[in-house]
Amino acid sequence: MMFMANNSELKTSLVKAINEALPEAILVVNDQGIIVSHNRHFVEIWKIPDDHLSGFESGTAIGIKNTQILAKIVESVKDPESFLARVRELYENPHLNDHCEIALSDGRTLERHSTTLRSNDGQYLGRVWFFRDITERKQAEENLLLTRFVSDHGPDSIFWIDEQARIVYVNEAACRERGYTKSELLAMSIPEIDANCPVDVWIAHWQELKQKGSLTFEVRHRRKDGSIFPVEISANFVDFGGKEFNIAFSRDITMRKQAEDEIQLLAFYDPLTRLPNRRLLMDRLQHAVASSMRSCRNGALLFIDLDHFKTLNDTLGHDTGDLLLQDVAQRLQACVRQGDTVARLGGDEFVVILENLSENDLEAATQTENIGEKILAALNEPYQLNQHESRSSPSIGATLFGGRQQAIDELLKQADIAMYQAKKSGRNTLRFFDPKMQEAINAHAALEGELRKALEKRQFHLHYQIQVDSLRRPVGAEALIRWLHPERGLVSPAQFIPLAEETGVILPMGLWVLETACAQIKSWESIESTRNLVLSVNVSAKQFHQADFVSQVQAAVRNHAINPDLLKLELTESMLLENIEDTIGIMNALKGIGVGFSLDDFGTGYSSLQYLKRLPLSQLKIDQSFIRDLAVDSSDRAIVSTIIAMAQSLGLDVIAEGVETAEQWRFLQESGCNHYQGFLFGKPAPIEQLESILGCEASPPHF
Repeated sequence: MMFMANNSELKTSLVKAINEALPEAILVVNDQGIIVSHNRHFVEIWKIPDDHLSGFESGTAIGIKNTQILAKIVESVKDPESFLARVRELYENPHLNDHCEIALSDGRTLERHSTTLRSNDGQYLGRVWFFRDITERKQAEENLLLTRFVSDHGPDSIFWIDEQARIVYVNEAACRERGYTKSELLAMSIPEIDANCPVDVWIAHWQELKQKGSLTFEVRHRRKDGSIFPVEISANFVDFGGKEFNIAFSRDITMRKQAEDEIQLLAFYDPLTRLPNRRLLMDRLQHAVASSMRSCRNGALLFIDLDHFKTLNDTLGHDTGDLLLQDVAQRLQACVRQGDTVARLGGDEFVVILENLSENDLEAATQTENIGEKILAALNEPYQLNQHESRSSPSIGATLFGGRQQAIDELLKQADIAMYQAKKSGRNTLRFFDPKMQEAINAHAALEGELRKALEKRQFHLHYQIQVDSLRRPVGAEALIRWLHPERGLVSPAQFIPLAEETGVILPMGLWVLETACAQIKSWESIESTRNLVLSVNVSAKQFHQADFVSQVQAAVRNHAINPDLLKLELTESMLLENIEDTIGIMNALKGIGVGFSLDDFGTGYSSLQYLKRLPLSQLKIDQSFIRDLAVDSSDRAIVSTIIAMAQSLGLDVIAEGVETAEQWRFLQESGCNHYQGFLFGKPAPIEQLESILGCEASPPHF
């Protein structure tokens, strides 16, 4: 008996151990529907509270506990009515077995299996219920179904990739995009189509993906024909059926990258020349200065301006000018070394950054000069611009930097100053920045400030140079502005006229000259020796092309009540090229009231005879550069004779300026010139001296 009892206990313990070891939750119910046994997994899956189980093992209050446990199960089920209906059906039909899925209200899914217990003679004893949590499996199945749906119907390429980088599944989009068949791709690994992913990179990539769960990045894929294209990858790590995969969604981003490149180009590059623009230049210059400080090697900045570019634009058109700029950009790039920068600031201004020059300042300057000379030679070569062959030259300013922090704005300013020094030195040359240049600029700025105040402080005066006929009789005078500065003394017009043009002061200054000249004509009206003198006034291009210039002249003539025939406006040839039709219109409007015009510095500009015959001129003024060497230069004599003959054929008066010797005067007389101006007849002088020469009392104008 003792032996039998021990065997019974052993069997009970063995059954209990097996129940606890099984992965399923187990519940045993007798033929009366009363729970008689369960395992630990059953309690965990259904989350049975401890108070529902107390006393259960000892068999006390079994009915009460049974009711509480069943109530807890029903409470946890998402659809309790269907659940209870199926349970009743099973107990009413003991011969039935059951296998189904149960959705719980907390989102989990259980798999349920129920089978009957029978004695050896077939008597019904009760039921055993098995429960397994299949939530993760269901989610994986749903994910798989979704992935396959997206694979078949979505626009993206999809790859399933295992840990060894082998492709185990692809969709049709992946095949189309890369030019392979599905069987070809399934026989390949990722390193064979990903230009950025050799085997060692894949191993690191897999570990990172496994750790983070998902990654998004850009790579380049290789098509069957060998072409490369950019893709964006969204990689997802999944554990499916106990196996690990990278499910990668791939999208061709060629169009997006092209758009990004175009945006980059518009933001940082000049659209005409494709060179870096000012924004990118400033960034690269900042890096170049920082690199120079770290390496202790010098760098250099070259500021390049094309000589007479405006003339080419005006004569051949802006389209031709654009072709020249594009050619210049290519030549500049060919002149510099790899790692140097060529940029376009705008207009005809270019900048070159030279890096990694010698640590020795003198050697660095020599290296810079060599590259500068190379640029000069390249830009002086002829340009074939459509049907036109043209020539151009640059003025180059250079400054060195290195070994210390320097503001990039200051470097650009230094190179710009040096470039202007090159222009002043005759153009088509290179000049280095020097502190003396900065001093000259500072003095220039100070002069500008004083120039702006000169009008209100009445520092400007008119000097007059007499003009005579072949018998040396006075026929008129040219009014020339002079600046009598209280500290600087008499400032040369060569200093302040260009500055006035540059700053716009020329406009109020020109109006003052016009008003003063008209007032002087009026004051001469009452004097016998001066009442018929014609007074010439120089007009600047900015002044002439003002919208209200005609009305300004008309108002001055009217306000001073002068004879407009006695007012002559002197224009330069370069003014005529700006807008010939507007120029002719303005001149005709003023000629209509009697104002005359003299073309100043004739022969030094680019006048077209076709335009010349259309202009309502009354006089040509031969430039003094042709007069100076008449006695020794046969070319000058030929030019002067030709100008006089041409003027006579056009019915124009001719006046020669800069006549200083009797020999010059005699040649001009013999050639047919009938009016003269120069030191031989009188220097520019204040009105008192001129009127003294004319033999009349001074009568200062008032207005």
